[in-house]
Amino acid sequence: MRASNPDVTVEASKHALEGSFPGDLAIDLLEIDDDSVTGRLLVDRRHLHPGGYVHGGVWVAFADTVAAWGTMRNLAPGDNFTTVELKINVFASGRVGDELIATGAPLHRGRRTQVWEVRVMNGERLAANFVCTQMVLAAER
Repeated sequence: MRASNPDVTVEASKHALEGSFPGDLAIDLLEIDDDSVTGRLLVDRRHLHPGGYVHGGVWVAFADTVAAWGTMRNLAPGDNFTTVELKINVFASGRVGDELIATGAPLHRGRRTQVWEVRVMNGERLAANFVCTQMVLAAER
């Protein structure tokens, strides 16, 4: 049977993100359950490269954060994880004032790895597609 951690919630994310890298980027978790996770990023100046568009690292950090919360929700209590591989394709730009919405879903949830896909929308447009592999770090039992 697959593990699930119902303590990983939107409320828990607010406290955990505070003062962290994704928290400093103002990434918000909107919804989470065992099979889906949704986050939001309201683009402001800190997210831009010097040319005025969302920086590539911000796209990755946003999508990876959403995938991370999905992964955490699907870990056994005490287990942890780390991202071991990731890939992103960015199809559209983002500018100040844009609201980016990322929705993640698991492609694989195993004992040793999880694979998540995250689609980032800018309005009605698919702006980025992200896939990552998470290595499960089992707690000593």
